[in-house]
Amino acid sequence: MCLHGLSGTPYEMRSLGEAFAQAGYRAFGPALPGHNETPQALARVKYTEWLGAARDAVERLRKQHDRVFVAGLSMGGLVALALSAEAAVDGAVVVGTPLRLRQPLPLLIPVLKYLLPFPRKATGSDIRDPAARARHPSYEVMPLAAVHQLIHFQNVVRRALGRIETPILVAHGAHDRTADPSDSKEIFDAVRSERRKHRILENSAHVVPVDYDGPEFAREAVEFLSA
Repeated sequence: MCLHGLSGTPYEMRSLGEAFAQAGYRAFGPALPGHNETPQALARVKYTEWLGAARDAVERLRKQHDRVFVAGLSMGGLVALALSAEAAVDGAVVVGTPLRLRQPLPLLIPVLKYLLPFPRKATGSDIRDPAARARHPSYEVMPLAAVHQLIHFQNVVRRALGRIETPILVAHGAHDRTADPSDSKEIFDAVRSERRKHRILENSAHVVPVDYDGPEFAREAVEFLSA
C-alpha cells in the first residue's frame, strides 16, 4: 500500500507502486480522506481519519494476501509509522517523513488557520526536478487546519516510534525544504526494528518518488521489502 503526502495525490507514489507491481507485488495507492477532493474538504478532516482509512485498507488487504507492506511519503510516512507501531504491517518504507515542523510554524498554525485558512503555495511542490515539479498535481493552496492536524499526528507518532519492530527503510531527500532530513535519522535511531536501513537521497528534495532519485529509491524499496 502506497500512501501520499498532505495535499498531494496517489500520483506522487505511482512510480513506487509501478516498481512493486513489476516485481510481482500487488500495488494499491488510495487517496486518503480529504484528498482528490477540495482543499475545503481536507480542512474538515482529522488525522484519525487518515489513519483509520489506512487501517481499514490493511484489514481488507489481509483478507486477500499473506503479507502486507506499506510505503509512505511525508504525511503518508506518519501513517506508515503508526501502522508499524500497531504491528499492522509486515514491512514499511517511509520517505520525507516530518516528525515536527520547523519553528515557529507549530506555534503560529493554531492562530493562522483562522486568519489565513488557505494560503497559496508560493513555489509549488518541493521537487528539485523542474519538469517533475511542473507536472506534479496537488492542491494549489494548503489548508492550515489540515497542517494543525498534521502537528497533532506528529506528536502521536513520535511517542510511538519506540514500539516499532517492523522491518523498515527510512529515506529522505538531502535537499528537502519541507521536512528536515535529520528527522529520518531520528526515526531510524528510535525504532526497535532488527532489520532497518537509513538512506539519504543526495539529488532530491521532499517528493523523492518523482524527483531525480525516484528510480533509485524505488529499486531500493523493492529490494528491501523483498529480502
